Amino acid sequence: MPVTKQARMGEMIGADFFRRDPLRCARELVGCELVWGRCGGVIVETEAYNAIGDEACHCFVRPSTRAFVERNEAGAAYVYLNYGVHWMLNVLVKGGEEGFVLIRALEPTRGVALMKRRRGINNERQLCSGPGKLTQALDITIRHHQMNLCANERFCFRKAADSVEVVADRRIGIRVSAHLPWRFTFRDNQHVSVRAKVRGRLKE
Repeated sequence: MPVTKQARMGEMIGADFFRRDPLRCARELVGCELVWGRCGGVIVETEAYNAIGDEACHCFVRPSTRAFVERNEAGAAYVYLNYGVHWMLNVLVKGGEEGFVLIRALEPTRGVALMKRRRGINNERQLCSGPGKLTQALDITIRHHQMNLCANERFCFRKAADSVEVVADRRIGIRVSAHLPWRFTFRDNQHVSVRAKVRGRLKE
């Protein structure tokens, strides 16, 4: 189910949204819009990472990540270089449980021509269909690390005006704790990185 370019978006998401557990935030970000300067798109895929007990979370092995969690507020951008190749955009969650939401894929809605130039491709479905692709399309780098994503309307999340159907599936691209169904996708959307194998529907 594609999102129309005229999709209505609500108000900017504030820090309170991210003062909850990572799974709930990851699920509810699907269908919201990520605005990044002149570009942006509807979030169609996310993954949740828990700071405690989740071997795939950076907090499990990186003291620097644990320090990041301690010194930053909910809604801060956590940007890191994956395997020395691709930047990854995460948002910090600090509620009953601490962790991160990885933004894995977008359906482009703003600045599509600019994103195509940055990516060097014309296929709109491939522009942001993966976490490294979307950071390249949006020009997200380490300079955005620790940015408050709840304070500036040019770099923020916006609430979805309409409800969407969300599917939970196993996380991908990791070697440990991959069995956990903590990847959330916009049901039947063509812009996700990998179609979900689990067809269960999440209830509101």
